[in-house]
Amino acid sequence: MAMNTRPSLNAVAAPIFGEFLLGMTVAFAGLYLASHTSDAAAGTFGLTQQVLETLFVIFRVLAIGLGIVVTQSLGSRRIEAAKRTAYMALSSSTWAGLLVVALMVFGRSAILEVLNAPASVIPLAMTYMLLLAPALLLEAYNLSMASVLRAHLFARESLFIMIAMHGTHLLLAVLFMQGLGGWEGWGLNGYALAYFLSRVFGLWMHLSFWRRRMDLHPNRRHWWALSLPAMAPVLRIGVPGAALELGYRLAFMVSLSATARLGVAALATHSYTLQTLKYVLLISMAIGWACEIMVGRLLGAGRLKAADAMVRKGVRNGMLASGLLALAAAIGAPWIMHAFTRDPAIIAAAQQLLWMSVVLEVGRVFNLVVIGSLRATGDVHYPVIASLASFVLILGLGSYLLSRLWGLPGVWLAYVIDECLRGALMWWRWQGRGWLPHAKHYLKSSRHGPTGDP
Repeated sequence: MAMNTRPSLNAVAAPIFGEFLLGMTVAFAGLYLASHTSDAAAGTFGLTQQVLETLFVIFRVLAIGLGIVVTQSLGSRRIEAAKRTAYMALSSSTWAGLLVVALMVFGRSAILEVLNAPASVIPLAMTYMLLLAPALLLEAYNLSMASVLRAHLFARESLFIMIAMHGTHLLLAVLFMQGLGGWEGWGLNGYALAYFLSRVFGLWMHLSFWRRRMDLHPNRRHWWALSLPAMAPVLRIGVPGAALELGYRLAFMVSLSATARLGVAALATHSYTLQTLKYVLLISMAIGWACEIMVGRLLGAGRLKAADAMVRKGVRNGMLASGLLALAAAIGAPWIMHAFTRDPAIIAAAQQLLWMSVVLEVGRVFNLVVIGSLRATGDVHYPVIASLASFVLILGLGSYLLSRLWGLPGVWLAYVIDECLRGALMWWRWQGRGWLPHAKHYLKSSRHGPTGDP
């Protein structure tokens, strides 16, 4: 099993940034194409994207746990343990993927009702969500297999796969949504078909890279046979991390429900602004994932001082990048929003939200970078405990109440307060070395001694 040992944070973060950029560009293109069909189609696309991101928390249980367990095993040179964990990515993805497919197929009506989906959105969303469901099983495989690739520091190889997969998705989406010649296409449903076909292609490429670059040759049993005792380390790390994301997504869904009550125009504005902000946070997301991978490897090697320095560098770089990009997005909002709509009221509302997002994105850096690093050291419960009150009182209840007072800006104010408060708590934990006992416990249980304690 090949093991890449490149230590550079940038060498890992840059390809991950490329992956995020590709994925978000395809989603941006889908929203763009949907917006040129109707505001209802755009609202359907944006609403469904939020549902998918919530359901993908189940996949993140695997991605978080698998990635960190593999990085720690490789850092301590336990190659066979890393190999066993990699194979578990397949069987665990099968069962997690089937669960998400079932939720989409049988629960989509209840989900839309909970979200207060406008009447013009419901018929479109019901069909679209049904067509998306089969692709989600394939997405589970691709996300887990990519996590294993990145854990081996094959980030450039993972980027190559994502270029091929997302490129295929984009080309097919344009064809299937807009049609060709006299054929008018399938509109929003064409995006779902393109999604499925591109994920089939992505799975084939991941399998090819697993065999050629990591000497991993899964057999039939690896796709379904799941050993719960062997999954314990993955779940011990992944479940708290996923619980954190689930708490965030559930609270966010409350804010989305509050937005939907404001009407189709507000829902469309919300979708356009969020899609723009995804580009703003790309660099911080990439740095956060890279820090999680590298801190896990450094912990496995007992290099705690180097791990501390890496996190501080990640926070510094993320704040600078996100702050500047958020500022550029706010200034350029009148031109950016023209990609989605010509409605001056929606454009003006989106620009107001983007100005508020300058503070939002700077605060979000700490959550994106520090939380993953805390997980990688074994400090998996603090982020969940420290975030719950903010999720319930600020992001959830706060967005609902503030939307009644100030409409969509009130929802955004709740987002700002939530991200900044949680970010401050995460940085306090890292600065106060609250993670250090967990790191030392891991090293002791792995029969390693720490070197260079901070």
